[in-house]
Amino acid sequence: MADEADDILLEEKDSYALDESLRGQVRRAVLAEDLAAIDALMEPLHPADIADLLEQISGAEREALLHLWSAGIDGEVLSELDENLREEVIALLPDHVLVEAVRELDSDDVVDLVEDLEDHQQEAILGALDDADRAAVEEALSFPEDSAGRLMQREVVRAPEHWTVGEMIDHLRHHKADLPEQFYHVILVDPRMKPTGYVTLGRMLSTARTTELTEITEDSFRIIPATQPEEEVAYAFNQYHLISAPVVDDDGRLVGAITIDDAMAVLDAEAEEDILRLAGVGEGRLSDRIIDTTRRRFPWLAVNLVTAILASLVIAQFEAAIAQLVALAVLMPIVASMGGNAGTQSLTVAVRAIATKDLTRSNLMRVIVREAGVGLINGLIFAVVMGAVGLIWFGSMALGGVIALAMVINLLVAGLAGILVPVTLDRFGVDPALASGAFVTTVTDVVGFFAFLGLAVLVLL
Repeated sequence: MADEADDILLEEKDSYALDESLRGQVRRAVLAEDLAAIDALMEPLHPADIADLLEQISGAEREALLHLWSAGIDGEVLSELDENLREEVIALLPDHVLVEAVRELDSDDVVDLVEDLEDHQQEAILGALDDADRAAVEEALSFPEDSAGRLMQREVVRAPEHWTVGEMIDHLRHHKADLPEQFYHVILVDPRMKPTGYVTLGRMLSTARTTELTEITEDSFRIIPATQPEEEVAYAFNQYHLISAPVVDDDGRLVGAITIDDAMAVLDAEAEEDILRLAGVGEGRLSDRIIDTTRRRFPWLAVNLVTAILASLVIAQFEAAIAQLVALAVLMPIVASMGGNAGTQSLTVAVRAIATKDLTRSNLMRVIVREAGVGLINGLIFAVVMGAVGLIWFGSMALGGVIALAMVINLLVAGLAGILVPVTLDRFGVDPALASGAFVTTVTDVVGFFAFLGLAVLVLL
C-alpha cells in the first residue's frame, strides 16, 4: 500500500490540485487503517491541499482520518480550513495535537481560529498559549468583529525614528529569534510609540549604514485604526497598493500590523459573499449539513414566492383578455424574462461598484443615465425582433407592436431598477447584495406583465 502511495505522489508532485486518484488512495488507506500509506500520501501535501481534502471527503471518512493521522494536522491546516468545518475538526483533535498546532501560529491566525468557536473551545486553544501570546489574542478579540483589530498580527518589527540603517540591521541580526516569520516593513515610532513612517527591507539593505531611517521612508505609509471595518482596510490596501500597514489604538499607539495576504483574503471573501448573496444562498459551503443549507436558503425562496404571487395578481387582472387572445399567454413570459435578465445585469454591476466604492453620489446620476440608455437601446433592438416575431408567428402587426412597445418599457425600467434598488437599499443600511435581487425581479415582472397586458387590452381588444 505504501509503494502504491509513493507512485501516486510521483505523479502528483507537479500538480497544484488534488485529483480523484489521490482522494481514492487516501480513502482506501483510511479504510484499511494503513498509517504508513496515510503518512506517505499526506506528508508532502501543502496545508491548503490537506484542508481541501478534509473538506471533500465525508464526515465519517474525515473522523477516521483524523483518528489515524491527527499528529499530522498543524496550525496552518487549521487556518486553511473553512470556518464551518474548522469547529468540527478541532473537536476531533486530541488536546496535545491542538496545543502544538496553535503554538505554531501568528497571533492573527490564532484570532481567526478562535473567534467563531464556542466558549469552551476558545478556552482550550487559549489555554495552549503562553501568557504573553494569550494576552495578545484576548486583546485582539476585544476589538469589534470584522475590524482591523481582529485582522492584525501583533508581531511587528519597529524601530525608534532616530536610528540609522546600521543600527536597525544590527538589531535584526541580534534578535532574529524574535522576528515574525514574514514581514515587509520596519515601522518607525516616536517615544510615545506612535508610528511615524516605515521603511522597506529592500530599501534598507541597499542603503549605507550611516543613513538615518527617516531619510528612506516610503510615501505609501498609512495608519489604520484598530476599530476600522476590515472591508475598509482591504479597500485601502487595494486602492493605495499597500504591502503592510501599522494598526493603532484609540490613543494612536502602535498595536500591530496588517499584511497584504490578510487584506486580500478579506477582498476575496467579500467578493465571494456578494456572489452568493446575489443568488440568495448566503455563505454556504459544500461541507454544510442539509438542515443548515435548507435553513439558509428557505427565507429567500419564501421572498421569491411572495414576489411571484404579486406578479400573478397582475396577470389575474387581465384574465378575461388572456382568455380572448391566447397569444398573450404565449408571449408574456418573454417580456418578463428579458426584463429580469436586463435588471440582473444592471444589478450585478451596481452591487459590485458599491462594494468597491466606485459608485458614489458624485457619479450616481451619470451611471443612472447610462443604465437607462443601455436599457432603452437594447429595448429598441429587441422590440424590432419581437415585433417581427409577433407578425410572422401570429400574423398580427398590432400584436407585434404591443409586445415591441412592452419590451422597450420593461428593459428601460429594468435598467433603472437594477441601479436604483441597490443604491436605495445601501442608503438605508441594507446589504444590496442580499436583498436587491428579489426587489428587481418583482419590479421587472410586475412592470413587464402590466405593460404587455395593459397595452394589449387598449390596442387589441
